[in-house]
Amino acid sequence: MILPGFPEAAPLAGLGGGVLIGLAAALMLLGAGRIAGVSGIAARAFGIAPGSMSRAGAFAFIIGLPLGALAVAGLSGAATPAFASPVMLAVAGLIVGVGTRLGSGCTSGHGVCGMSRLSQRSLVATATFMVTGFATVAAMNALGIAVLP
Repeated sequence: MILPGFPEAAPLAGLGGGVLIGLAAALMLLGAGRIAGVSGIAARAFGIAPGSMSRAGAFAFIIGLPLGALAVAGLSGAATPAFASPVMLAVAGLIVGVGTRLGSGCTSGHGVCGMSRLSQRSLVATATFMVTGFATVAAMNALGIAVLP
């Protein structure tokens, strides 16, 4: 399927990925009784925060995220990913970490799990994530700053 003006878009792949993310979040909520918020699970994996999930289970979840993506990329012949510089990644990671603590969760916890439960706090947080992302991209484009090399 080709979208007018977006020849590289893959809406069916995006739909499939979204369905899998939703299914994984639902299975985690129903099976483990907890929200699939990646920041909370990562904090649990590294012993920073308490939680009902074992540290080994949390660590397996965190390691499974990139390994699953690599497996799909390898099986589908997807393009090789490009990354920003290590300094840009470190700065971005610190900013995201601070925002995660301030917002009491991350995009996966609020955007996927909280929105599906119609949580008021998650509705506000997700709107804030989106507006901030739009503003950041617009500012970087206006300043001529390239995100990727």
